[in-house]
Amino acid sequence: MNRQVICALDTPYLDEALETVSKLKSYVGAFKIGHALTLSHGLDVLDRLRDAGAARIFLDLKFHDIPNSVALAVAEAAKRGVWMMTLHIAGGPAMMTAAVEEARSAGEDARPLLVGVSVLTSLDERVLNDHLGVHRTVEQHMVHLSRLAMEFDLDGVVCSTQEVRPIREAIGPRGVIVTPGIRLPNTETHDQKRVGDAGSALEQGADYLVIGRALTGSPDVGKTLEQFGLIAT
Repeated sequence: MNRQVICALDTPYLDEALETVSKLKSYVGAFKIGHALTLSHGLDVLDRLRDAGAARIFLDLKFHDIPNSVALAVAEAAKRGVWMMTLHIAGGPAMMTAAVEEARSAGEDARPLLVGVSVLTSLDERVLNDHLGVHRTVEQHMVHLSRLAMEFDLDGVVCSTQEVRPIREAIGPRGVIVTPGIRLPNTETHDQKRVGDAGSALEQGADYLVIGRALTGSPDVGKTLEQFGLIAT
């Protein structure tokens, strides 16, 4: 098992997700779920996935709301045994503080890790500047927001392979870095603009790698992990 690998369950179909967990549970360290499964099946899906072998679940719902609403979401995630969850750093200091306080109230063993999202990997600099009105480069904006996340005690941040090094330099060793958009060479990027390979992400300071279709659709998961340069740890 490689505990640094998080498998993304990007499907609305529970049977498919359960089958994937059963197939990959001895290879990866966690499973990521988002709106597709939770909107279709509610948070009871967490128990179903755990029964199938998902020991650690990453709830990727990217909360961005008023502080009280996000705190309630964190409380529910903690009750459900969520290992890690995402929220938008742009929600601001009060929202992050409320989330952190709620997570801590669950106790050290039960609290979910809170990781902050700054610029989605589907966005590029043109969209950031021209459409969203942020007059920084993607890297500058992500570094700025990542520092803010650490200032308000989030456990880490999400970033693509292209920003891992500057963000690691900015936040130091304390925060975890979760990196999606991991691809094998010469494969499709799908709807993500900023992608990269596993080896460079880990070398530059990423702690966890999110991999989806390359694993869920693989006929030989062990071989696919070897192609990524990821061996069991």
